[in-house]
This record gives sequence, structure tokens and C-alpha cells, in this order.
Amino acid sequence: MMKKIFLIALFTLFVLGLGGAIANEAAPLADDPVTEQRLISISEEMRCLVCQNESLAGSRSDLANDLRREIRILIKEGKSDDQIRSFMVERYGDFVLYRPPVKPVTWLLWIGPFVILGLGIVGLLMYLRRRNSSVPTIALTDADNQKIDAMLNATDKK
Repeated sequence: MMKKIFLIALFTLFVLGLGGAIANEAAPLADDPVTEQRLISISEEMRCLVCQNESLAGSRSDLANDLRREIRILIKEGKSDDQIRSFMVERYGDFVLYRPPVKPVTWLLWIGPFVILGLGIVGLLMYLRRRNSSVPTIALTDADNQKIDAMLNATDKK
């Protein structure tokens, strides 16, 4: 029994140690903190093309590392933030930006959700109107009302 526990503990330590050996190294920071700050501010406005729901600054994919390295090179070359963004858009399209510009090509991205919401509301209203109009309305006579009152009074007394 003691040998079994020892083997399980040894295996657990091996697996935990192996996980650290496989992990990627942290991306090196720029020598200049100003360059690194510019890199972070630019890359937070861009989408990781692999992850798609993470910013370029937060992603740890290999492509994101390459793109950050490319942005770092452009910063060192003296390019402005707008020039770097333009370079990235030329290369990867408007999808790389978290907030793509409003232009005819991206109208569907900006207006599409509101159109779908509006169509859903119109469809719901039409459905509710049809449902209400298809329910027959029955007018009760005084005799029917008296029978109902008698039944309710009979159950109240029990």
C-alpha cells in the first residue's frame, strides 16, 4: 500500500514537472519601456487572427507573437501608430481591428445586429397578433355565470 502511494506521488510530481518544461517562454519585452507601452496600446486595439476573441496584446498564439514582433520592428523604424495600423489593415484586412471603420464594406458588421434584432421583434409581434386572433372568444350568458358561481361556492364550502 505504501509503495502504491509512493508511485502515485512520484507520477504526480513527474507530470507537474513535465508541464513546466513544455510551457512556452514569456515573450521578451522591448529594451525601451516607451516602445513596449506603444506596442501594448497598439496591440490592444487589434484582434488576434487565430483566437479572434482576444486582443493581440492578450493572445499567446504563435501568430500573435509574430505580429507583436512585427509591430515592435515598425515602432523601432519610427513609424507612427496610424502607419502601423494601416500596415496591419493592408496586410490582414479590417478584421484585424477590434473597431473596424464604418464604410460600405463593413456596414453589415455595424448595422447587421440591429437589423436582425428589428426583424426578430417584428416577427414576434406578428406571431403574437396571429395567436391572439386565432383564439375564439366566447361570451358567457347570465345562466352560465350563475352555474360557475354555484360551482365555485360549492367548492368553497368543502
